[in-house]
Amino acid sequence: MVARTAARTMVARQEGIALLEALIAILIFSFGVLGLIALEASAINFAADAEDRNRAALIAGEVASDMWTAGTVNTGNAQLAAQLAVWQTNIANPTTSGLTNGTLTVTAVAGSTNSANITITWKPPYRATTSAVSSLTTRVTLP
Repeated sequence: MVARTAARTMVARQEGIALLEALIAILIFSFGVLGLIALEASAINFAADAEDRNRAALIAGEVASDMWTAGTVNTGNAQLAAQLAVWQTNIANPTTSGLTNGTLTVTAVAGSTNSANITITWKPPYRATTSAVSSLTTRVTLP
């Protein structure tokens, strides 16, 4: 008789264990799903950043080719100054293959008459709340 009472007490203590195990499994699964969602969000941001960097590299290459065509890196040259003004306008417009809040700066390299740095800076929309900006710098040296 004592053995039966002990067996019933053991069964009564174990009731609900399966429910507790199921709840813990759901909790662990939920953390995994949240981790995957966060991973997807950061992958989207990295892809957008790669697209912006590619666009900036293309624009820098076009500015460099304009310098080669003009035969100078001097932004005081009338032909080059007019073309750079067009690029400055286009780079700030994301609808015409520009960048969000994009700016273009061309600076001569100190001590060189045929080298210049092309710097493109922009602020991606997903970083609107921070002060961090992205930039790409390309050096052009004419022969």
